[in-house]
Amino acid sequence: MPKQKLVIAEKPAVGMALAKVLGCHGKRPGYMIGSGYIVSWCLGHLAGLADAAVYDPSFAKWRWNDLPIIPDTWRFTLDKSKTEQFAVLQKLMRREEVTEVINACDAGREGELIFRTAYHLAGCTLPMKRLWISSMEDAAIREGFEHLRPGSDYDGLYHAALCRAKADWLVGINATRLFSVMYRHTLNVGRVMSPTLALLVQREAEIGAFEPEPFYTVELDCGGVTFAGERLSDKAEAKALADTCKDTLVLVQKVERKEKSEKAPALYDLTTLQREANRTLGYTAQQTLTYLQALYEKKLCTYPRTDSRYLTEDMKGNVPALAFIAAVLCGEKEPETVLASQVCDNGKVSDHHAIVPTKTAATGINIGDLPTGEREVLLLVARSLLRAVCPAYRCAETAVTAECGGHTFTAKGKEVLELGWRAYANKEPSEDAALPEGLTQDAALTAKEVRVKEGKTAPPKHFTEDTILASMETAGVDDMPEDVERKGIGTPATRASILEKLVSAGFVERKKAKKITSLIPTQEGNSLITVLPEQLQSPLLTAEWENRLKQVERGELSPEDFMEAIAAMVRELAATCSPVPGGEILFPSGKESVGPCPRCSGNVTESKKGFFCENPSCRFALWKDNRFFAAKKKDFDKNAASALLNEGKLHLTGCWSEKTKKTYDATVYLEDDGEKTNYRLKFDNGKSSNGNG
Repeated sequence: MPKQKLVIAEKPAVGMALAKVLGCHGKRPGYMIGSGYIVSWCLGHLAGLADAAVYDPSFAKWRWNDLPIIPDTWRFTLDKSKTEQFAVLQKLMRREEVTEVINACDAGREGELIFRTAYHLAGCTLPMKRLWISSMEDAAIREGFEHLRPGSDYDGLYHAALCRAKADWLVGINATRLFSVMYRHTLNVGRVMSPTLALLVQREAEIGAFEPEPFYTVELDCGGVTFAGERLSDKAEAKALADTCKDTLVLVQKVERKEKSEKAPALYDLTTLQREANRTLGYTAQQTLTYLQALYEKKLCTYPRTDSRYLTEDMKGNVPALAFIAAVLCGEKEPETVLASQVCDNGKVSDHHAIVPTKTAATGINIGDLPTGEREVLLLVARSLLRAVCPAYRCAETAVTAECGGHTFTAKGKEVLELGWRAYANKEPSEDAALPEGLTQDAALTAKEVRVKEGKTAPPKHFTEDTILASMETAGVDDMPEDVERKGIGTPATRASILEKLVSAGFVERKKAKKITSLIPTQEGNSLITVLPEQLQSPLLTAEWENRLKQVERGELSPEDFMEAIAAMVRELAATCSPVPGGEILFPSGKESVGPCPRCSGNVTESKKGFFCENPSCRFALWKDNRFFAAKKKDFDKNAASALLNEGKLHLTGCWSEKTKKTYDATVYLEDDGEKTNYRLKFDNGKSSNGNG
């Protein structure tokens, strides 16, 4: 029987593209076969870390006493909707003619985890190779298969991916249960999600605490040039200066001209592209990633989940052709000079190079046929390449200092010397106008108009996806060593999903005003950060965890040491955390209040079995299944509970007496000593009796 090599891709579309290049034309259920290869796929994550209840059925119920939950041996469970495809893979891995397995899942941390999980769950022991490509073009695929790498080269990447998944499980399971039980409200807590929320909450607090201060600036319009004075806090002082300057010459004291050069911006990595797409197109980070992934699978763009902004030096010869393709896509003139060397640097490329259009983009599609989102993102990528290979933007800035009325005034102008890369900018930046010629030192000018301009200091701006991505990327940078490779919160591949989780969990909402969509924490998001301990909301600590994952990837830190540190943090949380005093009011249930709690004045609300105080530290309860009322053949309902809580008493008619077998009328009084609840019955004839609640 002919020997076969089994290739496993991440998704069917990618698998089909690989099969076509490899000559696998035989279609079978769940795979393609031919030319010595079998190509199949994983459908994304076929399995994930098992839920807590798999380790112990009692964990299905959330209880404080069960925490922390830290598995001794980790288990995985198959996605029920993907068991059929897993069975296909497992059968293929066990075929006698299959001699090796080639991991062709996406070339990154998640792709490695997807493949290895399926490989290990299938009990596979076949030799493993790794396909590592940055483009889905046919030529790139062929080259990748000609240079397959040993799977063991990526053991560190797999360990880092698995550690990340386990760490998120430990923090998510334990912290979510701990704080949800503590505050009787479902609170999703995440290792990366919570520090991101903390950044948003802190910014809103800064905005809320900001008090604008007025300021005043005197401006002198001297015809063709406007001088501005320094900011003044006193309006009367500004007006007095303006009055003085109306009849006073403006004496030029200094004219300084400096030439400046601004290098072309580097190519896009995923985060800078997401920021640009949010800023200019209004796309969310997740939308941009989705569009870019589609372009990658259509062979129109290179690998999306990259943190590099440069190409490798062996690509230098291809850069002019790529620039021509980018110009065609954008409908622009090709750059006169293509500076390939300034976009190629091996030292600045990690797992994948920067995002650029592929050669296929020039011939493989009509750009107008692409869906709008994909088309706009492809154009951003193409324009980025055009800018990056251009000469610097050069200008001359002139600063003029003048004196009038005993005060100093300044004016600035700018003259473009060489447009350079800005010829391909999305829009021209606002420029200072060039100053009039002949403006020299010691010149005396007359102000045609003197005016006082009033302004106010502005608060910090609300975070947008553009600016929060920037903050996530740089979190902890100032407090970490310069040689640390991985800084910030999350990775380019995960930041979009973090933001989406915050929105779907109800902690953050998108609010649009004047074409700008801001990310605003909800009341629940603010409340969560109020009660979370520092280690769960610290951007610096999370940035440190990301750096340690990178150390695991490089083999500098053992997976065991990484996981023990996470487990230690979880144990400390479970042992030391207690409710914040008064914290119960931060998480109202939204249920209608039946009445005030007689013990703590909190809200008592109705549940299936009774009426309970919403304060987690208070155990006041009025049970519906109540022997006192049942003996009198009376239902204890919402109206009865409301009367007892609001008025302290409830008048009943037609109560049944087990002793006399007759009915009677009486008033029930609620008595609570802080530990037990009792009912006192006062008959209409003046007698009384007691009963337990």
